[in-house]
Amino acid sequence: MSDPIQFESTSPRFDLPLLYAGQAQKEAFVNEALSRCDMLLHGTVLSERTDPPENPASGETWLVAAGATGMWAGRDGHLAGFQGGNWLFVAPRDGLRIFDLSSGQERLFHNFWRKSSLPLEPLGGMTVDVQARATIVELIGVLQALGIVSSA
Repeated sequence: MSDPIQFESTSPRFDLPLLYAGQAQKEAFVNEALSRCDMLLHGTVLSERTDPPENPASGETWLVAAGATGMWAGRDGHLAGFQGGNWLFVAPRDGLRIFDLSSGQERLFHNFWRKSSLPLEPLGGMTVDVQARATIVELIGVLQALGIVSSA
């Protein structure tokens, strides 16, 4: 696979390549920007892993896990999308949200990728309030249904 193209002028948030007056080969810049937008809009990842899959399909996007190897070495925490026969990498920014298809859960980047854990059902205490506990259990169910909280 070819090395990624380095662009002189890029957007400040996601390094989308910018055109300049009299630009030659505009299609390379525009296609790169569109590929990154395609990867980020309504972002989903198949899962998190340390190494690239052997036969990725075009459009697959993965979250690069810590300790990445092979073509993904040095890209820990990045999104890796396979497009046009090459891997395209996007560094996350604070506030970026993705949906992990393997867990059915949303993940948020704020200094590192975060995912929620399953809250425990309320037990014990001095006063037992059956209605309050039932409401908390319902809230947990809604958070799970929305993919905000893990269901396992």
